[in-house]
Amino acid sequence: MSSKITGQANTSGSAQAGTIQTPQNENSLVTSIALFVVMIALFLGSVYSLTWLTLDNYWPMAICLGLFALAFWIPMTVLGRSDSAGEN
Repeated sequence: MSSKITGQANTSGSAQAGTIQTPQNENSLVTSIALFVVMIALFLGSVYSLTWLTLDNYWPMAICLGLFALAFWIPMTVLGRSDSAGEN
């Protein structure tokens, strides 16, 4: 399966302004690295919160699940292309 996306020629006579958005040109390298650092910090924070987990204290597990859910949900929905199913 190839990740290359090609655009089709516009036959209606009017030219579209701009470029075709592909996954390769969505974010700059700096933005991608910054997003990665934030998401990995959320994930590692969720793992680190487990160091305080005991049978009497359930809050570290709640924090772990919350941070992990954010580290998974934000890239998949807010930053991802989950709303672009009908673009091509």
